[in-house]
Amino acid sequence: MKKAIPVFFMCLILGACSQLGIQPWERGILAQEDMQLVSDPIEARLDDHIYFSKEASSGGSSFGGGGCGCN
Repeated sequence: MKKAIPVFFMCLILGACSQLGIQPWERGILAQEDMQLVSDPIEARLDDHIYFSKEASSGGSSFGGGGCGCN
């Protein structure tokens, strides 16, 4: 009985790693517009620009600027 517990946990750990990633037949569903994290990339860029302008900081984005928003 004591030997079965570590074997059970080893099988559980190894079985948990068997489904990493997505399958080829699932890619069509995930590529749909409804499944995107950002539905409108232009609007997301504008929101980022406004956020960084108001926070008087920039970082990680391709635009520079200060707090006034007049890049």
